[in-house]
Amino acid sequence: MNTPQFSIGIDLGTTHCALAYVDIAASDGEKTSYGVLDIPQLTAPGALENLPLLPSFLYLPHESELAAGDLALPWTDKQDFAVGELARTRGAQTPIRLVSSAKSWLCHPGVDRRAAILPNDAPPEVARVSPLEASTRYLTHLRQAWDAAHPEAPFDQQDVTVTIPASFDPAARELTAEAARAAGYQHLTLLEEPQAALYHWIQGSAGRWRKDVTPGDIILVVDVGGGTSDFSLIAVLEREGNLELHRVAVGDHILLGGDNMDLTLAHVVARKLAAEGKTLDPWQMRALTHACRSAKESLLSDASLDVQPIVVASRGTKLIGGSVRTELTQTEVRATLLDGFFPVVDAAARPAIRTRGGLTQLGLPYAQDAGVTRHLAALLGRQAGATAELEGFAGKIDADASFLHPTAVLFNGGVFKSGILTERMLATLNGWLGAEEAQAARMLTGADMDLAVARGAAYYGYVRRGQGVRIRGGTARAYYVAVESSMPAIPGMEPPVQALCIAPFGMEEGIEADLQTQEFGLVVGEPVFLRFMGSSVRRQDTLGNLLDFWPADELQELGEIQVTLPAEGRQIGEVVQVRLRAVATETGTLELTAVATQGGERWKVEFDVRGVSQ
Repeated sequence: MNTPQFSIGIDLGTTHCALAYVDIAASDGEKTSYGVLDIPQLTAPGALENLPLLPSFLYLPHESELAAGDLALPWTDKQDFAVGELARTRGAQTPIRLVSSAKSWLCHPGVDRRAAILPNDAPPEVARVSPLEASTRYLTHLRQAWDAAHPEAPFDQQDVTVTIPASFDPAARELTAEAARAAGYQHLTLLEEPQAALYHWIQGSAGRWRKDVTPGDIILVVDVGGGTSDFSLIAVLEREGNLELHRVAVGDHILLGGDNMDLTLAHVVARKLAAEGKTLDPWQMRALTHACRSAKESLLSDASLDVQPIVVASRGTKLIGGSVRTELTQTEVRATLLDGFFPVVDAAARPAIRTRGGLTQLGLPYAQDAGVTRHLAALLGRQAGATAELEGFAGKIDADASFLHPTAVLFNGGVFKSGILTERMLATLNGWLGAEEAQAARMLTGADMDLAVARGAAYYGYVRRGQGVRIRGGTARAYYVAVESSMPAIPGMEPPVQALCIAPFGMEEGIEADLQTQEFGLVVGEPVFLRFMGSSVRRQDTLGNLLDFWPADELQELGEIQVTLPAEGRQIGEVVQVRLRAVATETGTLELTAVATQGGERWKVEFDVRGVSQ
């Protein structure tokens, strides 16, 4: 690859996508020359506008719904679908043809993410696409928009960084990379969104960040977007006279964000309509949810607004006469979101978990507890000793602390464009700190809630070339394979399972971890499945550690590893002795390889991203 002219950062968001870039040659250290691409997109049939954000919506129109040329873009007139603003507005009127939250579906282990399942509740006559295909279409649109704007610097010759939630498991990371490759991304790196937000804050400070944080600080990045709540903890160290940032922990994957808030507000409005004797069918409820999203954004961004009108169309022929009209008030929005999603709780609070029913509708596995503050309390409680072994932190940790004490907070995500939600979150955290006589956490300012992730990703691509400051930390989890005992069968007793560490916590990218002392027998010619687990708290385990017992909350099932060994030169069903080798790739994924102990053949061990039926 020739030296790229630009480092491109892409925020592949649940509700919006964005593209930012750094001009590598025109930048110097932390003083960078960067910009944001205005993305051409349809805002109405045949109407094209350039906007800084591309809404992450895909609309699949009926073949007779639009006229010829209505979906034409500067780079094609043959597209039979719409992405972006037109998809969002058209889909609010006809939600059965709208694909939304594709990113959340992409990380859903309970479905086949390569199967055409979206829109998930569409009738049979509506065409469907897979979560993988929907993501590919957004990424393709961004690539084509770049090439149209910068023909002198083709996209496939630039460094590209695509962001993902910090909590994405290896399967979801690999699927994101697969979608990017399918969209024509040649030189790709994945970056966690909270890190991207912090990179943007560093970039925007033009070097002043060194005065805003000091050695011993623990920065909490709280990123609540359209689909997920993402937390990361980053420690500030000093080595050889220089400040260094070290990522020490990330939260669980929590499907909890603006989408949940929109749905909750829709139910608030629906109950108000029901009291007036008006009922909505499922189709209208989906349209109401989209209308509540728009009303919520307007009310939260402008405190002077008291009310926003809402109109939900009928599916009958007399659309105007059959429309349902109502409103959403500022008071309703604040009460619903503050009390429901950001409740004032103490530091010992934990998310409620209920037993799920045996049968459930096919849908996204949303968090069972809507309290973002309770999820944050759980993370900080689990990570109470996370910095104890870091250089410069030894002896500075309060042994009586019941949770890890952040000293600074960086907010990111569209939800925190609302000052009242930011204030509630910070006040709750500082209430916990005050109860343990710790110093209040200060808010790091200057974040761009819409564009921070894309800009930070572009800066990260620049940093990877040896410029600026880099956040260290390696993998956010330790990874394990389950090893089943070969004990004789005992009625009523499952064989005990051990957990073998195949990738320790914090393994740096590019490092190969080879299990020289552990061998497995895998059958050739047939798929073989291995259980896969991860831990965000077991920092002491090293490569090859075999765990006989662990507390229930320390290891989480992440899915399965699938490997099919070709039977070339061997008998089908023959057992081949192999060792496993793990690599944290430069791309940002975890790659496993099975290596034959005799003969040296190699087989890539694939993460099972097909899911299971529910």
